Amino acid sequence: MSKIPSVMRAAAIDEFGPAERLTLHRLPTPVAGPGEVLVRVEAAGVQPTDVAIRDGWTPPGATIEFPQVLGNEFAGTIVQVGAGATEFETGQQVSGFRVLGCYAEYVSAPASQVTLKPEKVDWLTAGALSASGQTAHTALERLGARSGETILIHGAAGGVGSMAVQLARYRGLRVIGTGSAQNHEYLRALGAIPVTYGEGEIERLREAAPAGIDLALDTAGQGTLRTAAEIVAERGRIGSIVEPALAAELGGQWITSDRSARRLGELLDLCARGELRVTVRAEYPLDDAASAHREVAVGHGRGKVVLRMN
Repeated sequence: MSKIPSVMRAAAIDEFGPAERLTLHRLPTPVAGPGEVLVRVEAAGVQPTDVAIRDGWTPPGATIEFPQVLGNEFAGTIVQVGAGATEFETGQQVSGFRVLGCYAEYVSAPASQVTLKPEKVDWLTAGALSASGQTAHTALERLGARSGETILIHGAAGGVGSMAVQLARYRGLRVIGTGSAQNHEYLRALGAIPVTYGEGEIERLREAAPAGIDLALDTAGQGTLRTAAEIVAERGRIGSIVEPALAAELGGQWITSDRSARRLGELLDLCARGELRVTVRAEYPLDDAASAHREVAVGHGRGKVVLRMN
């Protein structure tokens, strides 16, 4: 194992603002505290949540301290094990998560938020799976998705949406996915019946699901939850990951991710077996994290954006 440097490269902000605020810094390399592991990062996913934090939002329970390294999911190799983290050892390849700090060459994380990466799973998949995958997995649990039912997924081609489509199909559900016309073939490949959003959407949805739609997940926002509320009889089975106020107004659920190493491990196993795949639409080097944020902020893209450290 190579020597751990005292200084590392990281993408951080010195103040809130546009993508240009996210720049390359040289910062002290963290150490593994009690119950933690230090990971040399290979890949880190880029999330809409990261963009929101850069713009000025602070996640519940978090504290922003400038320079603030962004990023909430990662994959890499353990290079240091803290006291008490006896389930891990140096040299193991892992995937993990934490609220902040993952856009860096090294990240320390609680051992309870890290799980082993299967050999068959590549770095980009392992680094970009946690946030979107665990959010989609949580949503299907909260909405009580059952085999044989029909689910509507708004924004089905995006990071969370594409995970939800595949996980719903794995559970035996019929999936109706809204998206732009350019993403229809992609949605079909994932196992969804694509429907174009916009004017006339409700009629197209009813035509695609003449027997009705049992539950709905909104990953797109922009009021699309109102469409779901018109065609799903049980309001408690519509959920949004992006519009909590609208979800409450309509009697639906505001869904946040219940992340755990166990849940992440289950998703990694599905990837290793070929039952789940992470579509990476763009890959950027660490020193161009600002461009990665611009890519995510545009929306309407397929799958995930990832930073590669090396």
